[in-house]
Amino acid sequence: MSKKAKRGVMAGALITVLVVVGFAVGARQLEPAEKMIPTTVVQRGEVEIRVVTTGEFRAPHSAMLVGPQVNGTLQIISMLTTGAKVKAGDVVVEFDPSEQEYNYEQADSQFRQAEQEIVKSKADAAVQAAEDQTALLKAKFDVRRAELEVQRNELLSEIDIRKNNLALEEAKRKLKQLEEDVKSRALAGQAGLDVVQAKRDAARLSMQVAKTNIENMTVKSPIDGVVSAKENRDATGGFWTPGMVLPEYRAGDLVFPGRPLAEVLDLAQMEVQAKISETDRANVSSNQAAEVKVDAHPGLVYPAKVKNVAGLAARDRWSNESSKMFDTSFVIDQSVTDLKPGVSALVIIHGNKLSNVLYLPPQCLFDRDGKQIIYAKSATGFEPLEVQVKYRTETRVIVEGVKEGLEVSLIDPTIRPGASAKDKKAAGGAM
Repeated sequence: MSKKAKRGVMAGALITVLVVVGFAVGARQLEPAEKMIPTTVVQRGEVEIRVVTTGEFRAPHSAMLVGPQVNGTLQIISMLTTGAKVKAGDVVVEFDPSEQEYNYEQADSQFRQAEQEIVKSKADAAVQAAEDQTALLKAKFDVRRAELEVQRNELLSEIDIRKNNLALEEAKRKLKQLEEDVKSRALAGQAGLDVVQAKRDAARLSMQVAKTNIENMTVKSPIDGVVSAKENRDATGGFWTPGMVLPEYRAGDLVFPGRPLAEVLDLAQMEVQAKISETDRANVSSNQAAEVKVDAHPGLVYPAKVKNVAGLAARDRWSNESSKMFDTSFVIDQSVTDLKPGVSALVIIHGNKLSNVLYLPPQCLFDRDGKQIIYAKSATGFEPLEVQVKYRTETRVIVEGVKEGLEVSLIDPTIRPGASAKDKKAAGGAM
């Protein structure tokens, strides 16, 4: 074979080898990468049953100020704004008293008129009583004179005797009729006087009501605190929907009687109102120690205690959350007058400390057919292992039925990389 032919054969062989090597390398690169599954180990130690939640400051002791109960519409002429500090007895809202002052003047005029009518009625009754007394004396005198004439009947004729008897009967009849008339006039006079006195009493009552209404035109705070003006729902003509921003009551607004105008909050007794989840409800009880942290004061920790925990879950009908939440209040152990109601707070509730327990991160726990399982690493991969959960916190799950140091998967190894949400839901989620 010539030299040229040998070189061609060697070049062809080299190309063949390079092609084979290239296919091998490419095939190896196209092989799926091994799935990397993060793991952790079961640890033994001391765990504090701690619950963390968020809430806001509120003033449990407050006084609601409402519009006075008077006839007609009220108009505000001055009102303190939200955030104003007041003492007990300070004026918070002042209304226009013109209408009530007019009512008082009207009632006062009616009262004075009724007093004059009473005086006149009494004077007329006295004059009528004197006239009636005179008429009665004259009628009694006529009866007595007729009786004396009758005593002379023995000396008179039959006709004169009949005349005297008739005259006596007539005198007695007139006296009886006059006595009845006097009694009727006295009763009528007293009735008229009672009517005028009732009119005077009604006018006096109207005066008292108007005077009280005038005093109520200034609404004062019964306690020390901070003013929180209420929203004026009448500003939109009574139309209101959730989420609508309404203006607060201010000077010049018309107010219906009985409307809540403002609330005076006692900042000397502040509480934190929060919600805890259903899983944390069993770990929270009254008088448990807690800590409150506020973003407005970084680094400061306010010691607190659990005041009470709701026995029934409260769910907001506008919320899409399916988990049940329980209202919980916390009392601060010190004065926090520098904080206002509505300020957000982070609450850490300290529960019991458990020693020598096994624990895992909560993401290691999965629910399969109502059973709590973990995925323990083995020589062939990961195997499901049922465990018993004793306690739960946000960062720890205390378990039984496993060994210390057992390597456990932090994710569900049965879910393929890139699996759809439907597949993940079918496989089950972490607890």
